[in-house]
Amino acid sequence: MKIPIYQVDAFTSKVFKGNPAAVCPLKEWLPDKIMQEIAKENNLSETAFFINKNDKFDIRWFTPVSELDLAGHPTLATAHVIIKELNFKIDKIIFNTKIKDTLTVTKEKNLFIMNFPSRPPEIDNNIELVSEALRKKPMALFRHRDAVAVFENEEDIKSMTPNMEKIEKLDYAAVIITAPGKDVDFVSRNFAPKLGIPEDPVTGSAHCELIPYWSKILNKKELLAHQISERGGKLHCTHNKDRVTIGGEAVTFLRGEIEI
Repeated sequence: MKIPIYQVDAFTSKVFKGNPAAVCPLKEWLPDKIMQEIAKENNLSETAFFINKNDKFDIRWFTPVSELDLAGHPTLATAHVIIKELNFKIDKIIFNTKIKDTLTVTKEKNLFIMNFPSRPPEIDNNIELVSEALRKKPMALFRHRDAVAVFENEEDIKSMTPNMEKIEKLDYAAVIITAPGKDVDFVSRNFAPKLGIPEDPVTGSAHCELIPYWSKILNKKELLAHQISERGGKLHCTHNKDRVTIGGEAVTFLRGEIEI
């Protein structure tokens, strides 16, 4: 069996920046075990698989170790593949997810604008455990799917050297650290060793939690964010009550074929 594969750098217009994702178009779903093995073999933070159903698309996402319920940068990468590589003449893509949510991605000039659920984080009481894992105590700690640790400034985020073994033992899918930015509204980094991703370069789904938090703190609906990993990426964000939009660019790095 031969399966097309693309590797796309998301949330950037330059290769070797942003967050790389693998994207595999399918005619029908493969067994879960095979999709998991492909994601493990790719060894990227996520691999997306999608099926076209009358120009609406079913999508699923796998890290090297597990399937996710929501993922941002591989959704952006998939939209890029559908429009730029597979030449669908559409500017709005509807994705149906395994958890029965509907995600839309709209192409606006050079940006792919993703419409995702808002996931406002709530106060969490594990601040001492998280502080020990991060090696620095945050000003406040919140959680939704992930922990959201808030710090005073951008330098706190840049200089963080967490203990990955302790991060992995915490009861969160990932630990996000965030602070106000110097040249943007807020910055962040994201650590997810439990998902096989020690540090994710740019994380769309994390911003489903970050956008409602910073929108409230800064009293702004539209925000510019920068995930300041080594590769880094910019995200154009909007808070719309129970939904958020997350916009970014993408560029193809690789076109190929899997043989299994």
